[in-house]
Amino acid sequence: MLNPQGWWDIPLDVFPTKPYARAMSEAGKTKGAYRVRPDSKGRITLGKLAEGVSSYRVKRQKDGKIVLEPFMEIPADERWLWENKEALESVMQGIEDARAGRLTKMSFKKYLK
Repeated sequence: MLNPQGWWDIPLDVFPTKPYARAMSEAGKTKGAYRVRPDSKGRITLGKLAEGVSSYRVKRQKDGKIVLEPFMEIPADERWLWENKEALESVMQGIEDARAGRLTKMSFKKYLK
């Protein structure tokens, strides 16, 4: 039956979405593509897709696509590192060295008080 907006209004208790479960899941045809539906207020829940993300920038493209750009917040007391390029490069180099197994066995006891 059609609702006042002219869309089909199919009750889910009569026509459950179970046959569509595989196509709408992560195991669907396109890897990394997800199908979500807005609730009655137009909200979309991202669930596990939003882990580690504190906010999103939303862009609507000319072709109608909506793009979500994830953002992660950093604590104020760590902001200095992101603003100090030399220190950030040093930290990133240390992380890369650790990944590559280029660590030296040095003692840090002299830095302890």
